[in-house]
Amino acid sequence: MKGYLTPSALSSLLAVPALIAASVAALLTLSEAPTLYRYAAVLPLAYIMGALPWGYVVLLMHRGIDIRDYGSGRTGVSNALRTAGYRPAGIVLALDLVKGISAVMLARTLIGDPTSEVAAGLAALVGHNWPVFLGFRGGRGIAPGLGGLAVMSPIAAVCGVVVFLPVCVFTRYLSLGSIMGVVSACGVLVVLILLNFNPWGLVSNLYLIYGLLGGTVIVWQHRDNIQRLLAGTERRIGNPAARIEE
Repeated sequence: MKGYLTPSALSSLLAVPALIAASVAALLTLSEAPTLYRYAAVLPLAYIMGALPWGYVVLLMHRGIDIRDYGSGRTGVSNALRTAGYRPAGIVLALDLVKGISAVMLARTLIGDPTSEVAAGLAALVGHNWPVFLGFRGGRGIAPGLGGLAVMSPIAAVCGVVVFLPVCVFTRYLSLGSIMGVVSACGVLVVLILLNFNPWGLVSNLYLIYGLLGGTVIVWQHRDNIQRLLAGTERRIGNPAARIEE
């Protein structure tokens, strides 16, 4: 048993989104500040955005359970789906997507260069996977990674989802769909950049760093799933998460 956060700690955690909103409003006044100052303000905030453990919060409030005590012990969408079903998992998915979207949009608004967007997107991904609020154990990074990519390269993000969905439907392996979706999205991003396909003037070559680094982190976070896939013991969609025995 990991133990619930204390009521006061949980209340403090639920106050973080309001503090983030207030911080963003304050940061907007720094638009004329030196670039280094803006980086120093944006990147920690992007990490905090990513570190909000929505899987933990949603399942604790919806079902009164600690998601870390079930299945993989992670706080992401996949474990939320196995532990509590589609509705709570859908809420977690939406909130985790917003992490990546918000971090990249904040960097774009306040700093306005591709380097800052990549850095903020990666900071949110790191926060999601290693959140300070839960002892640095979070999710695997699919949803916030996709959210950040959707801002930088919508075409690559859509292609990743297009691959993810049928793989999940036909194999019933959520992990396999996630890995294939990440690899496909990164591949499409590489092709777009190599072909200089940028009709809206939005895609920067620097986004490839986000795709490759972020994709590597996400696949690495799935290393236990890969081992189970190779061994034929991976859990399929529809198999509920078992309680972790201490």
